[in-house]
Amino acid sequence: MKKFITSFAALLMCISATAQKEEIKFLPPSGFHYDSSEMENAVIYEANIRQYSPEGTFNAFTKDIPKLKSLGVKIIWLMPIHEVGMKNRKAYGNVSIEQIPENEKAKYYGSHYAVKDYRSVTPNYGTKADFDKLVKTAHENGIYVILDWVPNHTAWDHAWVTEHNDYYTRDKKGNMVSPFDWTDVADLNYDNPNMRKAMLEDMKYWIEKHNIDGYRCDVAMEVPRDFWDNTAKELNKIKPVFMLMEAEQPDLMQDAFDMQYGWTVHHIFNKIYKGENTVKDFDAYMQKVLTSNEKDDVYMVFTSNHDENSWNGTEYERLGNAVEVFAALSFTMPGMPLIYNGQEYDLNKRLKFFEKDQFDHTEGKMMSIYKKLGRLKRDNIALNGGKNAASYKRIPTANDDKILAFEREKDGKKVIFIANLSNQTIETKIQLKGDFTEYMSGNKIQFRTDAPIGLQAWQYLILE
Repeated sequence: MKKFITSFAALLMCISATAQKEEIKFLPPSGFHYDSSEMENAVIYEANIRQYSPEGTFNAFTKDIPKLKSLGVKIIWLMPIHEVGMKNRKAYGNVSIEQIPENEKAKYYGSHYAVKDYRSVTPNYGTKADFDKLVKTAHENGIYVILDWVPNHTAWDHAWVTEHNDYYTRDKKGNMVSPFDWTDVADLNYDNPNMRKAMLEDMKYWIEKHNIDGYRCDVAMEVPRDFWDNTAKELNKIKPVFMLMEAEQPDLMQDAFDMQYGWTVHHIFNKIYKGENTVKDFDAYMQKVLTSNEKDDVYMVFTSNHDENSWNGTEYERLGNAVEVFAALSFTMPGMPLIYNGQEYDLNKRLKFFEKDQFDHTEGKMMSIYKKLGRLKRDNIALNGGKNAASYKRIPTANDDKILAFEREKDGKKVIFIANLSNQTIETKIQLKGDFTEYMSGNKIQFRTDAPIGLQAWQYLILE
């Protein structure tokens, strides 16, 4: 008996030491699992923990999760939460931290996408227990949490660089290389099966230990398709997961991913506002999507995201006084609309990419707009945009190069969207007849096929 007690005590000490080293515990399934049917009317929200609040912490963000629910949000996409590498860290542009005076280095946090340790959290954000609280709060509000995953490269001071340098791509001279001009990261070599296995294990970790619901996969097109197909299969063995790729590549949708970026239509939005495209370019895009792609291909539709905001300008720089109409279009056309953090607060500044920044949380015009659009998306199946999306039918007008009109329908429910996507007032005729309620205003509107209707520049109507 004494020998047994001694051995049992030794075992407990071993378990305790392991637990202290890991600083985490296995979180049992919450009973809240990803269900693809819930994506039909979902809104996705991109959160940059560093910039979301003055504190820049998990806890500061967690407090606002119930508010996100009121916007119709069903998926929270967190930009990378992992510790950022110090070696070759970016300060701004192509300037690295080594070029910055010592007394100024502290303000440069570097790129979220230069990951030093895939199983870590950025110390400034809080602890893993704080992160678990965020996930639990989201689940209690019926919201999934996906992590931004960076599989193509790591920071130069990731442990793999010294412990497994065969995990990295080499040039002809045998030197490790950066992808593109991203000098703060080293390119990973997917010809190495051991690297692939290590990457998969790190992805499984956050699902098994912290109960997340999937991933947004950075530059997914730079990683071999067979890795994604196998990875999605393995992750789904743990629990159902949602996979979003930062790419518009329908072939990757067949097995690995649930949603792709709507880059093409995003650029069409910008070009219509600039006068470089017309509604006919949007029509051509929709025709291609509806006839060339699989019916269950889902697109994320957006007017902004972290890259667009920081590098190409705020939505107000790119879309001016047409911000609202394109937001409304993103909620009513097929697909899943994205809200980038701050858009609900009329974000009109470029958030710094490598430094600590923040935005004003004063409610203005767009908070109520997004709430109304979110309710409509949630409550009317005619706007379903997932793998069993509502139908889309273009409604002819007398000015099809400037006036966009379409009908969404499912199981007898209909929503009609009409918009003047030009900078001039237009009197037009629309092949539409009946009495409708305009959703955003509550006004009654009567349409007759031969009766003209006037629409101001960038004006839109949502009819039920």
